[in-house]
Amino acid sequence: MKIMIIGYSGSGKSTLAEKLSRYYSIPRLHMDTLQFQPGWQESDRTWMQAEMKHFLTDHSDWVIDGNYSWCCYEERMEQADQIIFLNFSRWNCFFRAWKRYRRYKGRVRESMAAGCPERFDWAFIRWIFWDGRQEKQKTWYQSIAKNYPDKFISIKNQKELDAFLENNKGV
Repeated sequence: MKIMIIGYSGSGKSTLAEKLSRYYSIPRLHMDTLQFQPGWQESDRTWMQAEMKHFLTDHSDWVIDGNYSWCCYEERMEQADQIIFLNFSRWNCFFRAWKRYRRYKGRVRESMAAGCPERFDWAFIRWIFWDGRQEKQKTWYQSIAKNYPDKFISIKNQKELDAFLENNKGV
């Protein structure tokens, strides 16, 4: 089983990846662990792509969460058996991100790169509400749905997510 989880910041991609990884006993990769270096410095893109290619070739089954359309996008989407799009509202993502911040404040969560403690600042809030929801991102998600209709699953709220998990044997 190969599962790709995409969606807006704060929608719960990493949490879902953890659940699916545990349930199916398959390796997971949180793309944020590759994207960032300590102190929230962005990684070299060539290095990140090489790491992603290694992960894809080293594992016959996996769950990957994260967007990063420039990083092995075609390979990830082609190989995935399921592409799960967490299409939660801005407010829902905001409240989830706030809750995550309160839980991990001053600490690094497992789904983030070492040396990157949880943060919740105006730049991130702006990303959740506006910058991360521009037409470019919407068009990208729509193109994935169009190009991979047989394996694209859009989940818009917690009720739909709960139903998805229930239908997948109570993950």
